[in-house]
Amino acid sequence: MGKSSDSFDEKPKEVVQEKYVAISTKEVDTAAQLVAGTDDSYDPEEALRVRRKIDFHILPLMCILYWIQFMDKTTLGSAAILGIREATHLTTNQYNRLGTIFYLSYLAFEFPQNLCLQRFPVGKWMSFNITVWGIALSCHAACKNFAGLFVVRLILGMCEGSITAGFLIVSSMFYTRKEQTLRVGYWFLMNGTAQIISGFISFGVLHIKTKGFEPWQWLMIVTGILTFLTALAFWLMFPDSPTNAWFLTPKERAIAVWRIKVNQTGVENKHFKKEQMIEALLDPKTWLFALFSALDNVPNSLTNQRQIIVSSFGFTPLQTTLLGCVDGVVEIVTIWTGVSIAAHLPNSRAYVSVIYMIPNVLGVFLVNLLPWTNQIGLLFSVWLSGVGTTGFVLMLSWLSSVTAGHTKRVTVNAIMLSAYCIGNSAGPFMWQAKYKPRNHIPWIIIGICDVSCMAILLVLRYILWRENKRRDTEPADTTYDDVYIERVSSSGEVERVKVTKEFLDLTDIQNRDFRYVL
Repeated sequence: MGKSSDSFDEKPKEVVQEKYVAISTKEVDTAAQLVAGTDDSYDPEEALRVRRKIDFHILPLMCILYWIQFMDKTTLGSAAILGIREATHLTTNQYNRLGTIFYLSYLAFEFPQNLCLQRFPVGKWMSFNITVWGIALSCHAACKNFAGLFVVRLILGMCEGSITAGFLIVSSMFYTRKEQTLRVGYWFLMNGTAQIISGFISFGVLHIKTKGFEPWQWLMIVTGILTFLTALAFWLMFPDSPTNAWFLTPKERAIAVWRIKVNQTGVENKHFKKEQMIEALLDPKTWLFALFSALDNVPNSLTNQRQIIVSSFGFTPLQTTLLGCVDGVVEIVTIWTGVSIAAHLPNSRAYVSVIYMIPNVLGVFLVNLLPWTNQIGLLFSVWLSGVGTTGFVLMLSWLSSVTAGHTKRVTVNAIMLSAYCIGNSAGPFMWQAKYKPRNHIPWIIIGICDVSCMAILLVLRYILWRENKRRDTEPADTTYDDVYIERVSSSGEVERVKVTKEFLDLTDIQNRDFRYVL
């Protein structure tokens, strides 16, 4: 944070004689230029109306895109029982590598994607990525071997890196911390919806009889078309920020910004700050969230294995396809109830997450110990193993709520999602042919990861609770109480406007008034 400036682009310097600190507009949050010098009082009813307007315009689009992206990346699992492995002559190891390359590509491009999300308009950048990914998805239908599928899966992973990161940024721009918990849950539970819709699409294409064009190819074409339509909708209708949202009036934009003042995280800053990146790298909680993300997503390799596992219990391809819809119902119900409880019980994110991960561990025990002839029991064990997804959803909203400073948020998101990729990349390697049909080793690894994640969440909560207590004992910090930006008024004169601490683009460590939600 600089101290004063004679021009907007020079390094700020303190103007001692005037007893104030003037800073460049580049230093502050974009929201500061919109609301600096304005009255922060507003009618709660009007604020509620603005929030409803925001929900109406952006939440459906976010939910649709998250449904599309999950359905697209799991088409490989759906296509596995529609004939893709036989048609492209895939071995078990090659099939597993296709799951790995998706996440290795995601990993390689995650930090560049986050930098682009900071530099370019968020909505437009995501639209571009959705378009490229729709092309790659459709091209699956033309693949004849492992090499072709390898390339298109690599492109899918490269593009998907913009979606979750972009949604985390957008959620923190438009919603308060409590609202973020629910909204992140709403768009993430669309993963479950995707499993249901994907199951019905797979069921439908299974009945398409065309010479020279197999059901799995029709699956890729249908999902590709849906992706193109989503890209078009995002380009035309998705806002980049509350400061320029097309569906809000100038007054409503100001209210939208003042509403999230309570977060003390601001809206965004388009200028990369090296010192915030360094702080993110040195912050212990960054790496605890990353470790949780990595371990929690090793079991996510079940995404591409679930239908193969269910089929191995003795169900037909048709039955397996329809039973896959139940996985989606389980995910929808558990995520919805989990985020609702966490949103209504203050500081309960870690506890709720741990409780919802207990069924995962129970599922691991049952699938390992039940007799192989107990077809229904084994099926329910697999369904139980999907309940703990709620923990990852709550972690996403928690991470966004306890990280301030736009460059720091971008860096932390990149690290967390990179760890997510590492976990997802490692997972497929444990599903080896020699462990079939019981797959005891993969299931044991999944159980160990689940228990470790529960412990990490409790440690994180303790660290943040202790830091809040320490800040409560500190004297009031007045460092940023008298900070101004200089801007040119409509009359052409340079005016000095005070900026509140919440819109100075301070990090959670710089701002001693910041308190971590638990």
